[in-house]
Amino acid sequence: MKAAGCFFLCALAAEAVTPQASVEYLRTIPSVREFTKPRSFFTKLLNFVAGPPEGRPELLRPYATTHDSAGRLLVADPGQQGVHIYDFEKHKYQFLKGPKGSLLASPIDVACDSGDNIYVSDSVRARVYVFDTRGRFLRTIGGGTPESRLARPTGMALDRSSRLIYLTDTLRHQVLVFRLDGSFLRAIGRRGAGPGEFNFPTALALSGGRLYVVDSMNFRVQILTPDGAYAGSFGQLGNQTGTLNRPKGIATDSDGNIYLADGLFDAVQVFSPEGRLLYYFGSGGVKPGQFQLPTGISIDDRNIIYVADSLNRRVQVFRYQRRAQ
Repeated sequence: MKAAGCFFLCALAAEAVTPQASVEYLRTIPSVREFTKPRSFFTKLLNFVAGPPEGRPELLRPYATTHDSAGRLLVADPGQQGVHIYDFEKHKYQFLKGPKGSLLASPIDVACDSGDNIYVSDSVRARVYVFDTRGRFLRTIGGGTPESRLARPTGMALDRSSRLIYLTDTLRHQVLVFRLDGSFLRAIGRRGAGPGEFNFPTALALSGGRLYVVDSMNFRVQILTPDGAYAGSFGQLGNQTGTLNRPKGIATDSDGNIYLADGLFDAVQVFSPEGRLLYYFGSGGVKPGQFQLPTGISIDDRNIIYVADSLNRRVQVFRYQRRAQ
């Protein structure tokens, strides 16, 4: 496996198909200090005379990533108790701490709706906080009624066209469905190991009319309809490629392939929409393309892949490309 440049896709088992795609390592997101380093002579002179601005928090334990329509990268960082926002086009950085009087305690996931409003799940505060694109607090989701009360909210998936938010509540062992205005619709599943039952679900993704739920301690991914009906599952506990051990983040590319970060394997495994193993990328280490506890993963409309490399305190960027037939 190469550490930079073209990044090999590794077939994992005899039944895995020959990859008809390539994944290329692009870069590592620069540290906040490097990203905010002044470029203009005037800014450099101002910093020399008046001193640099107050220090900004570096990535400490990045856990999840997403992007908005303007191309900004948002990184939920429970270690820093906030969300890092990188605006690459304008070369600006913002750190979202939460609403006044109720700062974020443990932001686990972050998502954006079609208006670029920002949704942050806080597993300790047991709320989903909603901010506008500038970071101004708008509202909370969860807790209005006993049925909508959150215990440990973690992963989110937004259905922008239907204006719904799907939320894994790890301690309730359910997927909860809210409207984007915060009103509660329904709960899906209960604790168990059967079809449509969950054991500490942690993350989810929407793709092709299917909801993919990381059913963490059942060591599988369950496939549901948007209404919550069971449509299938894949995965089992194991210590070899193709099995699952510490499944974390999940995302899909434009072909509907499913990317699943596994924290124990220090790799991202890729499955077909039906759950057939295709390949993986990554290995344990600190070099480019290697991971130490990969957690969240997101893929933008250009098939750019962002992986929160938690213990390496960084976000790594890759690109998925189909091979010419």
